Amino acid sequence: MIIAPSLLASDFGKFAKETIRASKAKADWLHLDIMDGHFVPNISFGPEVVRVLRRETKMTFDVHLMCSNPEILLEPFAKAGADLITIHAELGDRVPQLLWKIRSLGVKVGLAVNPPTGIANAEPYLSQIDLLLVMTVNPGFGGQPFIQEMLPKIQQAAAWRRERGLNFRIEVDGGINQTTAVECARAGADTFVSGTALFGQRQLGRAISKMRQAVTRAAAGQ
Repeated sequence: MIIAPSLLASDFGKFAKETIRASKAKADWLHLDIMDGHFVPNISFGPEVVRVLRRETKMTFDVHLMCSNPEILLEPFAKAGADLITIHAELGDRVPQLLWKIRSLGVKVGLAVNPPTGIANAEPYLSQIDLLLVMTVNPGFGGQPFIQEMLPKIQQAAAWRRERGLNFRIEVDGGINQTTAVECARAGADTFVSGTALFGQRQLGRAISKMRQAVTRAAAGQ
């Protein structure tokens, strides 16, 4: 099970310190939400922030591009230190070329699906990706409540993975706390992005450990 605190929920004035804090707290990955103010109505940060933070940790950098034109960002983020780059299924017929480009940069490949988008839109690409991100809130802002109706999407993705003998990770992002992470784990998720529920805790290491233990038990049917 992978626990990935979301930098978007950290103190924007202390990104380096917050990254080190997550690393010391034994987070598996650091999730970095990149927003362009167009694909989603918010703006976050760019490749230079990732480049600077890369010096602080060996954690996997999980870069999620919520952007209308990710073509111009793939190489800059790969060079900055991204280990995995996720683009959105909502980009339609541009998806195949984008996935190919990410792979060609030597970076792992992710594909995200927003709540209004059917999970079937990701199905043609399952053999080409390392990670499928099921958004459990509408992207753009932190602190939103988990959308329960996304659980069947996770179950369907897990069923496809099992039936086809694939090994892509199933990531969830949005409203993920101790309770909703367990629900997602029972549905088949194995990678959990959590912002406020982790970075909002004074004892980050304890919060990460508790979430990891809870989802591991849930996945085992306990």
